[in-house]
Amino acid sequence: MNEPTLNYVLCPGAAAVPQGVGTDADVHRMAYWEWNATGDPHHPHVVVCVHGLSRQSRDFDVLARALSRHVRVICPDVAGRGHSDWLADPMDYGLQRYASDMQTLIAQLQARSPLHTLDWVGTSMGGLIGMLLASESPFASPVPIRRLVLNDVGPRVQWQALLRIGEYLGQPLVFTSLAQAAEALRLISAGFGPHTEQQWLDLTAPMLKPRLEGGLQLHYDPDIAMPFQAMNPDMALAGEALLWAAYDSIRAQTLLIRGEQSDLLSVETAQAMVERGPRARCVTLPGFGHAPTLVAAPQVALVAQFLLPGWTADQEDMAAEPALESGARP
Repeated sequence: MNEPTLNYVLCPGAAAVPQGVGTDADVHRMAYWEWNATGDPHHPHVVVCVHGLSRQSRDFDVLARALSRHVRVICPDVAGRGHSDWLADPMDYGLQRYASDMQTLIAQLQARSPLHTLDWVGTSMGGLIGMLLASESPFASPVPIRRLVLNDVGPRVQWQALLRIGEYLGQPLVFTSLAQAAEALRLISAGFGPHTEQQWLDLTAPMLKPRLEGGLQLHYDPDIAMPFQAMNPDMALAGEALLWAAYDSIRAQTLLIRGEQSDLLSVETAQAMVERGPRARCVTLPGFGHAPTLVAAPQVALVAQFLLPGWTADQEDMAAEPALESGARP
């Protein structure tokens, strides 16, 4: 069975609770899962997959398992999520910290075995991080990104979507069972689109961890919500200007995936991304909002065929249906 291994990289910035990092208190551990079924532990083609704001790295299990027969796949838990350390300063939760951590991760991977090809798949927040890494900026990746997948995100994020996310982000939810948690998360994740019961349980289980008092809670530091809640429309506009500047400097081939019903990535923003910067190829997925989970066979095929031209599903993979195409425009 193709399963990943859990690894860690030390990144600048103090952890809330240092986890065996020696005497240096100004570092935190970022966890990442490595998938590799190629038979080559030093395979030079790496795909980095980064999750959304309140999610974690195991969201990519289906996609990573399919890709990892051809490349190495690295799925980090962004700081404050999953198996990564929580940060000592909650206001440090932001794109600059996350991009810096990814620079550290890629530098470590490169030091261990040279990366000849680096691709990026980013869902929502993971896409924004990828834009910074792929841009000509202080946050550029130490290894150039060849191909970039932006899953339902762009430089302009709709303010109403931010307000919606703010309603649930950081709430101290407690669940008595996986089934109860799955139902609760389904209600706030309608934009993820249709899933089988098993698919949804598989997406939900890594989102939970046991509470000392009993029951289950969400995997992330509730304080990731603090910078988010401190944001106002003027700050959002300033951030948008910086992200457009980053996007316009991207040279990587870019695929933009948009959920047709997305409230975060507008049709107008997607159209602008087709026409400027790397001139992304845009594919719209009917029946999905924010954000497609890249679990369904057509979505896996869409991403895999972009990253690996000529890719076909292996016999052990799901049977890949034809990818949903929209041509060059959203």
